Amino acid sequence: MSTPLWILIYLCFSLVCKWILSWGGASYIKGWKSIFFLDTESSSWNEEQVKMMTLFLWIGFSILFVIGLIYPEYRFYKLKNSL
Repeated sequence: MSTPLWILIYLCFSLVCKWILSWGGASYIKGWKSIFFLDTESSSWNEEQVKMMTLFLWIGFSILFVIGLIYPEYRFYKLKNSL
């Protein structure tokens, strides 16, 4: 996977996380809609729990993002025709 594509994926993920945490996305996706964003068991979570899980996922993916920038072989997969 090319570095620009890796950065683009991280920026899109960060934008969704920022929307959930700061711009009212947690109140929009709480309930059954959170299944598509977080976890299959998250349908009974309230707004604060959705925000906490999103924060944990964002921190975890940020660590993976930095590792992927330093060591490209640790990215999720490699594309034959990189962008």
